[in-house]
Amino acid sequence: MKKVLVISSSLRARSNSDALADEFARGAADAGNEVERITLKGKDIRFCKGCLACQKTRKCVISDDAQEIVARMHDADVIAFATPVYYNEMSGQMKTLLDRANPLFPSDYRFREIYMLTSAAEDDSRVPERAVAGLGGWVDCFEKARLVGSVFAGGVNGAGEIAGHPSLKVAYDMGKTIG
Repeated sequence: MKKVLVISSSLRARSNSDALADEFARGAADAGNEVERITLKGKDIRFCKGCLACQKTRKCVISDDAQEIVARMHDADVIAFATPVYYNEMSGQMKTLLDRANPLFPSDYRFREIYMLTSAAEDDSRVPERAVAGLGGWVDCFEKARLVGSVFAGGVNGAGEIAGHPSLKVAYDMGKTIG
């Protein structure tokens, strides 16, 4: 059994990327893993100041919700990030969280497997490439971790439009492989 953390970065109610996160989490739970789901909706996550104090203290000087989320990231075996794709990139909220996860770099973090779940109005397989590459750049900084897989749901714009989309099964099946 692995400790799986699913982080959803969409701020929209009934978001399509949230639906992917739900299915991934359901698959991981059905495989017997301990699953925790976090949404960035309603969270106070401020921009990194670039002071690098966290490299010595392993704790950010900014007191907000990012500290608790980063602590949960530290203790997870598997992390899945879900994001809508805006202008061919991950959401700003997700990027801000990744920047604020800087205290993890010098730590003895537990995570080894990282997943990316994306949705977009555009239905072109190239749409998530930059978002996935952006997360890949973050993962590359953590030598014990690797980007294991990604799921893309294209052609879904309005809230809840993802219902019945084949990517939901792909997300579930991907989560189910964890174990």
